[in-house]
Amino acid sequence: MKKTLVWCVVAVLSLMIAVQAQDKRGSGTEKAVAALEQQWLQSQKTNNPDLVAPLLADKFTNTGSDGKVSEKAAMLATAKATKYDSVDYEDLKVTVFGSTAIAMGVFKATGTDESGKPMDLRERFTDTWVEMPGGKWQCVASQGSLIKM
Repeated sequence: MKKTLVWCVVAVLSLMIAVQAQDKRGSGTEKAVAALEQQWLQSQKTNNPDLVAPLLADKFTNTGSDGKVSEKAAMLATAKATKYDSVDYEDLKVTVFGSTAIAMGVFKATGTDESGKPMDLRERFTDTWVEMPGGKWQCVASQGSLIKM
């Protein structure tokens, strides 16, 4: 009976330590991914897609608010051709699930799109980030939905 009780106590303590470690890692990861999202935003503020390129996985996929799907190269070409006058995030939240993180928020932007037409956007976005071998976080998928006012 005593051995069973001791093993139960050890198991509970081990579980508590693991949960605390995950909470600390999750909080740190949330902040790290939020910082990567801010770097992405900075690339748009400065009209410099070179800042976002290393954040995107080689097999990155973007689903635009128009429903069109594009890969990394096409998304970067669009980013290069788009000229932002103002950009900002609202309500950015990051949730961690092991080696995956989901960032959600609202993207607001004005400027000219890749075809030179004026734009005034307000989109809800969802970005999926994965911890790659070596510990580097990269975005593997992004999706935007227009918010109608």
